[in-house]
Amino acid sequence: MRASVAPNRQSQLPGSVSSAAAAAKLLEKKKEFEAVAALERASAQFVKRIEELGDDFDVMADAGIVHGQVLEQWPNMFRILSLFLSQREQRADDENASATTTGERLVRVPIEELRPTNSNAA
Repeated sequence: MRASVAPNRQSQLPGSVSSAAAAAKLLEKKKEFEAVAALERASAQFVKRIEELGDDFDVMADAGIVHGQVLEQWPNMFRILSLFLSQREQRADDENASATTTGERLVRVPIEELRPTNSNAA
């Protein structure tokens, strides 16, 4: 603080004591400002991380919907597979039954291999 400009008036606090108190108060305010600034930076980082988590949750929610749709289709797939397998077994049974009842069986004979070629005949 500066001394009074009035001619016969003196300051109630001496200059060195008042400047030391002002310096201490300034130092305290600087520390308080730095703490508030650090808190603000930490809060901004926290908000950013929470927003990123929110984005991740949105992705996970979409993946859950897709998984639900896939799982919803499995009963239809099993039904289709069972129909296919039953038809295949029925065809195999029909073929075996027809082969055993008539006693006929189709056999492929390679005629080309049995015929003599021109090089062997000459």
